[in-house]
Amino acid sequence: MAYAIKLSEESLSALRKIDTSSVKRIISKLEQAAENPAHFFERLVDREEYKLRVGDYRILSRVLHQERLIFIYSIGHRKNIYK
Repeated sequence: MAYAIKLSEESLSALRKIDTSSVKRIISKLEQAAENPAHFFERLVDREEYKLRVGDYRILSRVLHQERLIFIYSIGHRKNIYK
């Protein structure tokens, strides 16, 4: 059973600013990750958040295993996302 994906307002706003081809790649990768989050998401060091790499973009999220939910709270270019 796949996990549900929920995006924050900030991540939706970030998606609107990214070019269409990259958005399609991000959405496709999220759909794949919803099937098996442990395979795609990497846990950040000393934090409870996870990251997903899609080309030059990073998706920061919380994976809630109890609720079977992936909450995306930030999407951005790799040089700016961790600031």
